[in-house]
Amino acid sequence: MSFKVADKNNIAPLLLRIGLATVFLYACISSLKNPQDWVGYLPQFAKDIVSADILLKVFSVYELLLALWLLSGKYIKYAGALSALTLTGIVVSNFSLFAITFRDIALIFASLALVFAKNK
Repeated sequence: MSFKVADKNNIAPLLLRIGLATVFLYACISSLKNPQDWVGYLPQFAKDIVSADILLKVFSVYELLLALWLLSGKYIKYAGALSALTLTGIVVSNFSLFAITFRDIALIFASLALVFAKNK
């Protein structure tokens, strides 16, 4: 993992990476521990193709890998872009739950900040 904090220019991207990774890690762990709390966020078209249980487990693994990628400090622009796309998909596919998912819009912009940050 890359936690270079000696250079003040690296602090903002590091904090963004840790914050986004925390969000994905929490969602991963919580959805594995309490799937009934998360299954409602899965898009219906996806649940029509694959069982909700399997889909939720696969997505949890995806979130774990994305969190680890963000923490690794490698290819951050791509990790940020994938984070932004993931969160956008969550907001769009759950637009009827916008009172809850509106917070993800801030996370989308945090992800985009990583895409456009000058990462070393």
